Amino acid sequence: MRDFSHLELMPEPEDPSLLTAVDSDAPGYPGKAYGITDQEARELRWPVGPIMRFLWPWGALGFSAVITSFILFYPSIAPLIQEVLPDSEWAYEDTGIRDLQSSGTLGEGVKVCIVDTGIDANHPDLSKINLVGFRDFYQTDNEEVKDIGYDSHGTLMSGLLVADGNFLGAAPGVSLSVAIGLGPDGKSANERMVSQAIRWCRISQDADIISLSLGSAQGSEVTPSSETVLAVQEALDNGIFVVAAAGNLDIDSNDSDVSSPASLSGVIAVGAHDKSGDPWADSASGSEIDPQTGEVRSFPNQKPEIIAPGVLLWSCSSNDSEPPYAYSTGTSDSTVIVTGALALILSIHGGDLSGDDGKIGQDGMNLVKVALAKSAKPAPNQDSTHNLKSGYGLLDASEWSKQLAIELGA
Repeated sequence: MRDFSHLELMPEPEDPSLLTAVDSDAPGYPGKAYGITDQEARELRWPVGPIMRFLWPWGALGFSAVITSFILFYPSIAPLIQEVLPDSEWAYEDTGIRDLQSSGTLGEGVKVCIVDTGIDANHPDLSKINLVGFRDFYQTDNEEVKDIGYDSHGTLMSGLLVADGNFLGAAPGVSLSVAIGLGPDGKSANERMVSQAIRWCRISQDADIISLSLGSAQGSEVTPSSETVLAVQEALDNGIFVVAAAGNLDIDSNDSDVSSPASLSGVIAVGAHDKSGDPWADSASGSEIDPQTGEVRSFPNQKPEIIAPGVLLWSCSSNDSEPPYAYSTGTSDSTVIVTGALALILSIHGGDLSGDDGKIGQDGMNLVKVALAKSAKPAPNQDSTHNLKSGYGLLDASEWSKQLAIELGA
């Protein structure tokens, strides 16, 4: 350790909490700078040597002991920490989801299919879910229900939708199918996996809603003629709602439009906002032009259509974590919140929307999107019906349901 015995800490007259290291022989500030005598000013100075001898090694050892104790006792104190951490109940309250749930539905009778990194079905908050289907398109191992994501992305998303324990998800009563269509890093670059997963949701699971917390920037591998886009269009043509993330911006992003397949006209593209309602800075903006047709987008298919809570949402993580919860931020999260709201809407109005064959046709799907756009709450400082960042506004599930009833003539 260096020798600091010749140094002293001298308080600054303007702010005594600021200490300047000076040589012990330096005269320092005169007493009048402090409003005291020169001798009293001298006595204000602290010798550095004894302080440093205390800090090393005892201070370092004490710090190490505190850290070691925290690690050893963390499993015991984790539940206490969890109790004081801010939850994300605001995301369900502010969007009107809790109001809609109080009307008597949790999404029963609606089939939702999530394409992601999987799900940890051993999580205590997911023990009551109605998991009707699971398929692994990454490792082709369909025997074990699992989440292959490094950060449990699929479990985080599933928790926001169907958790029933430490917190209540947006639509825990749905019949849930989960397909692993993303790799462990949560990226959606593999066209084959994603398109197969979407087609499985449509054909095998007969889903009412496909939730895609994924996407690729415009100009990437996911082109207007890509397998992913074709699979999504097939789902739309068969009366299946597709809710997809508008996309998270990064330094490599092409921010000319929302991500694909959210850019498709019939898809509900979802951006994210924070607790104050302000659009999340990294939520992708839409374009006025549809890249597929080259035409100007029109109501109710301008992009993104809606923004929903997506900043610091508390959800389920790997059951091997302690505690098995984590915060998540992004348009992935807001996508699932809208998926849950839509499941509640279909649980209430699905019968009125369906034809004689029990399927919802294109007219019915369009009514749902019209109602969504008309029911949205304007984002802070939103000065137009549609904004390329905040869409038609903030999700209001309760008002969405009321507006759809009006559109249906109920």
